[in-house]
Amino acid sequence: MPRCGLRFEKHLWSTGVPLIAGIDEAGRGPLAGPVVAAAVVLPAEFSLTGLNDSKLLPETVREQLFETLTTPGKLVGYGIGIAESTEIDRLNILRATFLAMQRAVTALPVQPDHLLVDGLPVPVLHQPQTAIVGGDGKSLSVAAASVIAKVTRDRMMRRWHSDFPLYDFDQNKGYGTPAHLENLQIHGPCPIHRRSFAPVAQTYFLFH
Repeated sequence: MPRCGLRFEKHLWSTGVPLIAGIDEAGRGPLAGPVVAAAVVLPAEFSLTGLNDSKLLPETVREQLFETLTTPGKLVGYGIGIAESTEIDRLNILRATFLAMQRAVTALPVQPDHLLVDGLPVPVLHQPQTAIVGGDGKSLSVAAASVIAKVTRDRMMRRWHSDFPLYDFDQNKGYGTPAHLENLQIHGPCPIHRRSFAPVAQTYFLFH
């Protein structure tokens, strides 16, 4: 696997493209909570030891990297976009993910000239873009976005645990663990569950 670095960014910088944003999301698969996207514009001299695909990092490391990345002056800028569970149910998860990414780019303090997107192209984004499969492990811009999106979403789920403690959102972050599925069967869905997802839909009809 290519080492996570700035090769995509450097190529674009060398062609005269000054502002490049990496984009990634967190939360497409869970049964509850939002999908969260982040967009990050790195400075040309950027370096941060340990930054990589957020899925490969322990939670404590992700939290430390998040604090560093969001310290004023470390980045050119970052933006966060959120699509709530109700929007996921209304639009479907793919379109809601695109909406979150669009909101993240709009939230940037500076608008980028080019986007590096993890995975496949995003048709609702209007800037030129390069889609990179596994981009969160190849591009530091995308890796930074993956960490910011993941930590933002995890913190939201921990806060929701206090409102809906029956589902252990502080532990499972909304993913369909065996214990989470069992609690759905016992208690039915709560307001932040995605009713369009099959395991939730099945229990929703049992309780209504």
